[in-house]
Amino acid sequence: MSKGIAYGVGVGPGDPELMTAKACRLIRENNVIAVPGKVPKDAVAYKIALGAVPELESKELVPVYMPMIRDRELIAKSHREAADTIERYLDQGRNVVYITLGDPAVYCTFSYIQHLLEEDGYRTELVPGVTSFCAAAAALNVPLAEWNEALHVVPALHNAEEGSLKWPGNYVLMKSASKMREVKEMLSRTDFEVQAVENCSMENQKVYRSIDEIPDDSGYFSLIVAKEKKEK
Repeated sequence: MSKGIAYGVGVGPGDPELMTAKACRLIRENNVIAVPGKVPKDAVAYKIALGAVPELESKELVPVYMPMIRDRELIAKSHREAADTIERYLDQGRNVVYITLGDPAVYCTFSYIQHLLEEDGYRTELVPGVTSFCAAAAALNVPLAEWNEALHVVPALHNAEEGSLKWPGNYVLMKSASKMREVKEMLSRTDFEVQAVENCSMENQKVYRSIDEIPDDSGYFSLIVAKEKKEK
């Protein structure tokens, strides 16, 4: 019996209408859907996909829980357990569709499982989705990069700890919420035009047009766009 394929499928940032036709097709055509979290139907990725593919409700849902902790040994253990869970289905010749927010190639939990699956000889495929930062740019109605401008997509926490944005160009600061106050202090020392989006493309989306508007306690799904000021 041939083994199944593990698909890492991006469901976009929040609006079901932003899901790709390919993502929807793969969910419809396959019965095993892996969902990040302890309770699949509570997961944001599940709710997004359900809005575009109602058939998802009748699929076999596989919870894949990987806690957000700093203990590297426990993290590695959770990754191994997740890969083992998916491999049991693949060994039966069944494909597994792992749905994930945004795009599976950008800061995605599936990446850790993907490496282990491939090391174990299983086939994986990535299906791109609309990234949160592209959706945020659309919500702000601004281009992220023009002409020869550089665009840097970086984790905000690391750069806040370093205290600087050292490369010329425009920035997307991901994972901003946990250290929003420090990130704002860092940005206040720059000459960037700063805007942010919280819960991008979801029903409770909020847009902030300046550093001062961004709350220190903004939610987990918060993203900052910092652009170099253009000479007039």
